[in-house]
Amino acid sequence: MTRGTPTPLADRIRALIETAGPLSVCDYMALCLADPQHGYYMRAEPFGAGGDFITAPEVSQLFGEMIGAWLVHAHAASGAPKRFHLVELGPGRGTLMADILRVARLRPAFHAAASLHLVETSPRLREVQKAALGANAVNVQWHDSIAGLPVDAPLLIVANEFFDALPIRQYVRLQGRWRERCIGLADDGETLRFVPGTGGLEDADLIAGLAGAPEGAVVETQPLANALMQDLATRLAAQGGVLLAIDYGYGRTAAGDTLQALRRHEHVSVFEAPGLCDLTAHVNFEALARAANLAPLRPRRLLGQGEFLLALGLLERAGQLGAGKSEDDRERIRGEVERLAAPGQMGDLFKVLAVAPDIVPLMPFDPV
Repeated sequence: MTRGTPTPLADRIRALIETAGPLSVCDYMALCLADPQHGYYMRAEPFGAGGDFITAPEVSQLFGEMIGAWLVHAHAASGAPKRFHLVELGPGRGTLMADILRVARLRPAFHAAASLHLVETSPRLREVQKAALGANAVNVQWHDSIAGLPVDAPLLIVANEFFDALPIRQYVRLQGRWRERCIGLADDGETLRFVPGTGGLEDADLIAGLAGAPEGAVVETQPLANALMQDLATRLAAQGGVLLAIDYGYGRTAAGDTLQALRRHEHVSVFEAPGLCDLTAHVNFEALARAANLAPLRPRRLLGQGEFLLALGLLERAGQLGAGKSEDDRERIRGEVERLAAPGQMGDLFKVLAVAPDIVPLMPFDPV
């Protein structure tokens, strides 16, 4: 329980609770991240050293280059369609797409066949992305949601740290029942805190799997992420193409509270400063893969980010990048590789899920 930093959005949330009762964690996250006037992604500058967190594309160009190389391979493995839509969900500052396109130019057929689509709700971030993409920006179409993506050609979709920012629901085990976890007010009428809601968990299979969970345990569900994945899978089944999702998360459903807030690269209370902090939760990749399991699509074996990048040639590319450079530059590159791929860093915390038609071989997910 914390009083937190006063913000306009905090005042609005308190007023909503006073009027209509406690908010679900899902509604609270949606307000904090996407409120049109005060939402985090609508007004903050979240990315990079001067923001609140650093994503893999901001760590090193090597990450985007590896993703670009994978997309070129996926295009060829899919029969090299002469026209396709290259899509990024939640493109941040545009760094990843800029690095992907630099690699794409090395394969003229791939570059010529691609039309660019970015799914981004923030007008402010769209301007940042335009600046990052430079001359490529004139060929980009921006969309508020995946509903606006074209339906006339295969889709090659990248979602890096996209699903973790989608609102989740939480349930807490109290007296043998799973009650929805909500946000209410303490007795002072000001301080936000977690309170049990009136709703409960209704997934019988999930409840059965959590039979041994102790009193006070928390379990999370991700209905929005799963629904979006199912929608994307339906599109891929109809149009062709592939999807690559990279995020921090876990591979098996289990109880646990992963809701977290970041501000200026530090973990803070989720009630610290509504609208000024990034709120995320770990992605349940088992549930995500289940949502994508739509014939004739097949979710591939879940990989750690380190295993994925190393199999694509991360070390070899790092050696090329460091050739002829100063010792300081080579040490910096070694540090970037360590952060992206080492166990205990992004290498095992982040997972990689690929979804594609069963007949499409996608290295390094499929046996050679």
